[in-house]
Amino acid sequence: MNLKRSLPNILITGTPGVGKSTISKKLADRTKFTWRDVSKLAEEYNCLDEYDPEYQCPFLNEDKLLDIMEGMMAKGGNVVDYHGCEFFPERWFDGVFVIRTNNTMLYDRLAVRGYTGKKLDDNVQCEIFETILEEAQSSYKPEIVVQLQNETEEQLLNNVQSIVDWIERWKEENI
Repeated sequence: MNLKRSLPNILITGTPGVGKSTISKKLADRTKFTWRDVSKLAEEYNCLDEYDPEYQCPFLNEDKLLDIMEGMMAKGGNVVDYHGCEFFPERWFDGVFVIRTNNTMLYDRLAVRGYTGKKLDDNVQCEIFETILEEAQSSYKPEIVVQLQNETEEQLLNNVQSIVDWIERWKEENI
């Protein structure tokens, strides 16, 4: 808990394809929090290193990214959206929401995005073995980590409402 912030910082994390960005955008629209899409920040601030041909994406320079984000996170009111979570400082987040989805649905979503081979298989395996959930649970206090299932439009809307309700409770308890 950070008493200096008047608004909480929230991390939306999970395997690629589970709906993090959709939830983050809807949440930012509802709450007027700032949506921090880490992949876009990394590109915008040149935090990408050499290209990984196996996964067909560049490596993230985590230290450079964290230096850039530090000031953004200080006052609160951020929705941070990223598929990893263990490298962010624990002090940044008041709530960590791990988005999950059915493996068949995830496979189809990733295939539509053009994921193939090892990249596709590894991401589905990551979901099956709850890799991101375990990262979140080992990186943050258990009481701030919440798992949300996200497969239908109804679940999506309920997830956004659950996080909005969580923010309201946080404000009541911390302001």
